[in-house]
Amino acid sequence: MKIGIFGAGHIGGTLARLFAGAGHEVAVSNSRGPQTLASLVAEIGERVQAMTARDAAMFGDVVVVSVPFWRYREIPADELAGKIVIDTNNYYPQRDGHFPDLDAGRTTSSELLQAHLPHALVVKAFNAISWHSLRDRGRPAGDPGRIGIPISGEDEKAELIVAELIDHIGFDAVKAGSLAEGGRKYQPGTPVYTTDLTAPELRAGLAA
Repeated sequence: MKIGIFGAGHIGGTLARLFAGAGHEVAVSNSRGPQTLASLVAEIGERVQAMTARDAAMFGDVVVVSVPFWRYREIPADELAGKIVIDTNNYYPQRDGHFPDLDAGRTTSSELLQAHLPHALVVKAFNAISWHSLRDRGRPAGDPGRIGIPISGEDEKAELIVAELIDHIGFDAVKAGSLAEGGRKYQPGTPVYTTDLTAPELRAGLAA
């Protein structure tokens, strides 16, 4: 599968390594331009290339958004129409500034991204795991210590594809509901956030 990634920080860069290692073709981008990603591309190898954000959007069958939340309006919308978008972001007011609707709990950060990308299929994932655990704790299917990763979305087929990608890199996807319902269950400050629970433990935590 072709995967575009916006953002080459801890989560975006780690996902680029993992997806390439699982055999996928990856295009990674950042706000500073492809030339600044040469060392990352050289490190990962031939399955990864650096592109502009717009080109990465057009390249990917699935596109990962892993930029600071406050920059979500910079994500190119037209190029993502009809595509699956994995939202790894979290809202941190101390970094992102205050968004009154988020502060009041009237919406979620993923719903705002979905509103910005009205013709894309947004699936929330990878926001509730630390990048160290994402990098180091992938396990084969069936391993009793395999970590669960919560996901939420509005399209069942899109969620299934994201769940398959999660499985490819050594984790179990656990459905948490819609962007509105599920997104609230594993955002920062919730009991399951960055806790490295197994899938059964995570299901129980989300239900609680």
